[in-house]
Amino acid sequence: MTSLVSSHSRHYTTPSVPRLTDLFSHVSVDKGLSNFFGGPNIKLINNGSMATLVLDKTSGSGLASRNQYHYGFFSAAIKLPAGLTSGVVVAFYLSNAETYPHNHDEIDIELLGHDKRIDWVLQTNVYANGVTTGREEKFYFWFDPTEQHHYYSILWNTHHIVFLVDNIPVRQFPNNGKFSTSYPSKPLSLYVTIWDGSQWATHGGKYPVNYKYAPFVASFTDLEMAGCITNATQPGSPCSNASPSSTDPVEGPDFVKLSNQQITAMDWARRKLMFYSYCKDTSRFKVIPPECQ
Repeated sequence: MTSLVSSHSRHYTTPSVPRLTDLFSHVSVDKGLSNFFGGPNIKLINNGSMATLVLDKTSGSGLASRNQYHYGFFSAAIKLPAGLTSGVVVAFYLSNAETYPHNHDEIDIELLGHDKRIDWVLQTNVYANGVTTGREEKFYFWFDPTEQHHYYSILWNTHHIVFLVDNIPVRQFPNNGKFSTSYPSKPLSLYVTIWDGSQWATHGGKYPVNYKYAPFVASFTDLEMAGCITNATQPGSPCSNASPSSTDPVEGPDFVKLSNQQITAMDWARRKLMFYSYCKDTSRFKVIPPECQ
């Protein structure tokens, strides 16, 4: 079944895809996450099943997972702040910078308040082993992300990293010989944050956050964290399973590669909505990174 949606005065019929978010149990926010920063700007509601994160003049705010994971599926339904949000960043990401400050890994979904319009942009990124060269790709949305909650998901295992929005894959970062050293492989924590990214996200501060429109409130629910819970100080994955179930996101056969239906949907998203890829940025990369070739 398809649905008709619109964004930027354009209409799209979204492709049908398997709903991976239906395969995993929800985790209450208060049991799965703990305060990372900006405690007074965090509010748990609906018996801990939902949280609001606020950015105002005093601080942003964020939560971090109580456990670390060595591969898994991570998802939340997020509703973004409405109105003029230039410089506001809402991030749903995996990182181990707290444990490995000099060679950390990171897998990012960053939702960026647009620098000129009342709009939002989706950015994905991957870092590994402390390499600070970003691998950004940016997309417009095919819906208004401020009207209701939408699913933002990351699948990360030994085979690939997949970024999904409402279960539609928008990017796949495979783990193969071309860039195995650039593939996140150490245990990661999950973070959900809102913060002032004026200097970073808006051309060096050209369009900073306008606190006249504060507070900026993001809310999220339907949190999912399914994977291998592990200890960052112990190398290797302790969750190896000789006979994993088909819905095991770490080693399950259904998560080794994208289905034909998912590939078709990803091609749709990238053709219709991607407006920046580091692979095509010849002014930034004189030699195109090997994974882009």
